[in-house]
Amino acid sequence: MILDEGNQSSVTTFVLLGFSEYTHLQAPLFLVFLTIYTVTMVGNLVIIVVIKINPKLHTPMYFFLSHLSFLDICYSSVFTPKLLEILVMEDRTISFKGCMAQYFFGCTFVITEMFMLAVMAYDRFVAVCNPLLYTVAMSHKLCTLLVAGTYTCGGICSLTITYSLLDLSFCGSNIINHFGCEYSAILFLSCSDPNFSQMTCLVISIFSETCSLLIILSSYIVIVVTIIKMPSTGGLRKAFSTCASHLTAITIFHGIILLLYCVPNSKSSWLLIKVGTVFYTVMIPLLNPLIYSLRNKDVKETVRKLINSKLLSHSM
Repeated sequence: MILDEGNQSSVTTFVLLGFSEYTHLQAPLFLVFLTIYTVTMVGNLVIIVVIKINPKLHTPMYFFLSHLSFLDICYSSVFTPKLLEILVMEDRTISFKGCMAQYFFGCTFVITEMFMLAVMAYDRFVAVCNPLLYTVAMSHKLCTLLVAGTYTCGGICSLTITYSLLDLSFCGSNIINHFGCEYSAILFLSCSDPNFSQMTCLVISIFSETCSLLIILSSYIVIVVTIIKMPSTGGLRKAFSTCASHLTAITIFHGIILLLYCVPNSKSSWLLIKVGTVFYTVMIPLLNPLIYSLRNKDVKETVRKLINSKLLSHSM
């Protein structure tokens, strides 16, 4: 819908194309994404509940992991329900305000997770390099402040980019070649000079990626040096085990985001952009609970006890 006001016009609704060009894949894609979304919700909720009920997991590492699971639930829920809707409904519209709100919350949770992974890298650095002072150095107060800092940074960065988008004019086509309000897809529809918004997004993207990766790389460089110096193979194996899951999550998350940064903003690249966005909005929230739970004995043991207790209660 486009409203005319004098010589100016403004778009009040957008139409999300999604994967509409592949009509024969709409139903299979709906079933696949619905299954992934369901498993993602259940998996991350289980991680949060397991950490809460098991006293062994009341440590800084699992405190951060519970927030990582919460973030996965949040930013998956920002995009996936709308993706499922446009796969089965003929009405693919989203209001301008709804589009900006979706972008703001999606961007907030993604940037917050970026910083949360950096905080978790610092936590692993303290745990491996100063194990005797770990509980003192990573006090509950410090952990709370670090988590609050990640949410604050994510919110401020996202608010700044969203404000730069709101400053643009949208007076031409209202068709978004995406399944959600992704930055490049929105910018593509602007009929005003996008330089300020592009510069704002570039500065914030470089800042958040650089800060996050610097903390992660510096933490793991020191961790690797410390592990190499360990005299016993048992200590080396334990130290490596505590970091392997986190490194896997970091590699997948930052690898996909950096790949999307490298994709040229052109019509021929929209499919790659959509597939890449599917990975970090739909697949990563699914993979994180699997990555952390499959390698952790305490998590698996608690889940096993929960399942056994439920089966026992049903059999009685």
